[in-house]
Amino acid sequence: MPLDDLVLASVDHPASSLRGRLAQTRAASLRIAEPLTEEDQIVQAMEDASPTKWHLAHTTWFFEEFVLKPYDRAYKPYDERFNYCFNSYYENAGPRHPRPKRSLLTRPTHEEVIAYRHHIDRALDNFFDRGGNGPAPEALALIELGINHEQQHQELMSTDVLAVFAGNPLRPAYRPADDEDNGRSAPEMEFLHFPGGIFDIGHDGEGFFYDNEGPHHQQLLRPFRLANRLVTNGEWLEFMAAGGYSTATLWLSDGWATLNREGWEAPLYWEQRDGAWHQMTLHGLQPVSPAKPVTHVSYYEADAFARWAGKRLPTEFEWEIAAENLPVEGNFLGADRLTPMPAKRNVEGLQQMFGDVWEWTSSAYSPYPGFKTAPGAVGEYNGKFMVNQLVLRGGSCVTPDGHVRRTYRNFFYPHQRWQFMGLRLADDGGSA
Repeated sequence: MPLDDLVLASVDHPASSLRGRLAQTRAASLRIAEPLTEEDQIVQAMEDASPTKWHLAHTTWFFEEFVLKPYDRAYKPYDERFNYCFNSYYENAGPRHPRPKRSLLTRPTHEEVIAYRHHIDRALDNFFDRGGNGPAPEALALIELGINHEQQHQELMSTDVLAVFAGNPLRPAYRPADDEDNGRSAPEMEFLHFPGGIFDIGHDGEGFFYDNEGPHHQQLLRPFRLANRLVTNGEWLEFMAAGGYSTATLWLSDGWATLNREGWEAPLYWEQRDGAWHQMTLHGLQPVSPAKPVTHVSYYEADAFARWAGKRLPTEFEWEIAAENLPVEGNFLGADRLTPMPAKRNVEGLQQMFGDVWEWTSSAYSPYPGFKTAPGAVGEYNGKFMVNQLVLRGGSCVTPDGHVRRTYRNFFYPHQRWQFMGLRLADDGGSA
């Protein structure tokens, strides 16, 4: 497979470093699953989600299918039937079990899936040990891709478990809540000015990146302003109280139709108890905290809120340029919090650009100029989804720490909201 054409990964670490990161990533997936019972791990809350057991098996299949089978001549497949069970959407890799029916995969058992993981981990260890110089560069690049792929599924494991527990009448907690005081008020929303001009957009090719982050190109931007923080639950409650979910003029036509069809009255996982709004979280059912960023809202809801506020959503290019000189630091999965956190007071400049919630942009998920889909199954990773979806930026509180970049492009359909999705407001021009 000509990895030079894939533009998926640039391995700039020695094989020993990559091997260590692989082991850490594989172990992290098991830690995420650790608080769950075997019953928890087979449930599929909806068609968009997958059971935890399936995530554990699929990420294992990825290494078997794309690394061990083509590059390790000594490797013998664990069970040929697993290819059908745990392929996700790779047409080139053969037929697969229907996505909406993944919860029917009670066999192989949870124990067998864990044995499968251990088998592949041992095979990967042997693959690194075989030969004086380790795996070929093409195989190392695919291992790097597999690490990042598994990190994506680690986030999905968290969000899919939340969907399962939100549908359980006991409203169980995945982990107990921490003792941190979340009652502080949010700082005043301010808008920071950014000048227009012609800017470099996309990944520059150094280090790992997904193919949809390139090619590096230039984009013309008009002057714009960006809010210093994310929209909060308190501001969303004001939107609701002002009739935000019942005022058709605030909504795109498709959004209004979706609202009425689905009966939306609040963000996903919100419910009223004793006259007060509560939100289902990975810490169980909790009172809605006014200072925390609103999350689990669709693009349609985000767009309607922005219109109600007299603002708009930023484009993905505006977001990327605004984040240009910011460190990629924030409330990620590695911070051991599983909920968005309030912005800090008395802090100048942009906050919460990374972590907390994925930020909806107004940009369609489409190819950058010069983008070419790579040949073969790995080329199906991103390119074939470039239609009818919107770009989100920045990562969330359940994105693994170190996974995202300023150029990272997430993408979802405008009606989806089970991920940790929120928003930041923007507007045109303005003065410095």
